[in-house]
Amino acid sequence: MIPPIEKKMGIELYCTHAKGIGGVLRQEPEDFIVREITNREEGDSGKQLILEITKTNWDMHHLIRDVSRKLGISQKRIGFAGTKDKRAKTTQKISIYDISEKDIENFYLKDVEVKVIGKSTRSIGLGDLYGNEFKITIRDIDLKPDELEKILRNTTEEILAFGGVPNFFGIQRFGAIRPVTHMVGEQLLKGDFEKAALIYIAQSFLDEPEDVQNARDHVWETRDFVEGLKTYPLRLRYERAMMHYLVENPGDFAGSFGVLSENISRMFIHAYQSYIFNRVICKRIEQGLPLDKAHPGDIICFKNKEGLPDVKKMQKTAENNVDGMNNLLKRKRAFVTAPLVGYETEFATDVPGELERKMFEDNGVPQEAFRMKQMPALASKGLRREILLNCKPEFETEEDELNPGKSKATLTFSLPKGSYATTVLREYMKTNPLKMS
Repeated sequence: MIPPIEKKMGIELYCTHAKGIGGVLRQEPEDFIVREITNREEGDSGKQLILEITKTNWDMHHLIRDVSRKLGISQKRIGFAGTKDKRAKTTQKISIYDISEKDIENFYLKDVEVKVIGKSTRSIGLGDLYGNEFKITIRDIDLKPDELEKILRNTTEEILAFGGVPNFFGIQRFGAIRPVTHMVGEQLLKGDFEKAALIYIAQSFLDEPEDVQNARDHVWETRDFVEGLKTYPLRLRYERAMMHYLVENPGDFAGSFGVLSENISRMFIHAYQSYIFNRVICKRIEQGLPLDKAHPGDIICFKNKEGLPDVKKMQKTAENNVDGMNNLLKRKRAFVTAPLVGYETEFATDVPGELERKMFEDNGVPQEAFRMKQMPALASKGLRREILLNCKPEFETEEDELNPGKSKATLTFSLPKGSYATTVLREYMKTNPLKMS
């Protein structure tokens, strides 16, 4: 049974039928180990000092802030490719401009290991990230080792037979406790700024603390933002900032989004695009269209030199080339795509195209709305994204030393950048995603 919170995110099915093992993630930060994949080769000359940094239970942006303070330099001199999870043990490269090895000899931050690995003329950035290797331990599993191993084996066999796992956007994209970001995005696209603001400020969810639910419910019912500022906890700083603006500028709901950074506001539009993308994948599976094979009308993207999907190189599948396309797909040199809809997005045709358009048009948001004429900074051209993650998980099981009488399972797999480890883990666990966050 799919958890209701996942249905709110457009995820309506599993691709496997094996029983779920349950369990919980991140009981310890070291249960979630991530190592960045890059093909950078560092030398021994250049202004950029390249470090390998291993951090445990650190937010990346907070780490960069503290590193810059310790070294007495601007954060702009530090380059990195990805942010990674906070509650995890993660290893990745960073570059620091114009410092020497001697400058960091005595560098220390709690739960941070730093190793110099070379120098370069080029800083590290997003383009250097190809993917991530994961080693993830699921704990507190109420199954005997033999039964656990059987379920893990069956699930893995189903994943391999399916060709991988659906490339769903996970709960992180929508909000773990309050999956409202796509709902806000939908109303922004429809031009209903009042409803968008009220959803973000005041729509409550059962997994929130009761005092927060009560505060949100009161504002939802009364639109009393003055009272909201008295009752909302200080940690809800974005909601409070919007309410403060609305107290000073009554009725200017569009303007209230101006107190948020563009990155946060853009997240609402991206989440709505992700919601439609998830629904397209589910509908495709429901209608028997495979994710690892092309149907006439599908739009295919090709593998780049790093082995990643290149959505700048696409071709539409037709009756006269479908066999050739499927040969490329079988050899993992091409990928079927679905739309992250924007004002320039090209839809597929034939059966896949009808499916894509229906999932998009069901919510009544016209494609032109993505120009966001009243908030042009949030406009999105859209793009297409691969619908299947090729992965081959491996696993091992043993008794759980932290939870006597229970078992644990450790899974290892690699994923390309921009994809979510939880989309793989949910096929094994089949549990409430809050236990996976």
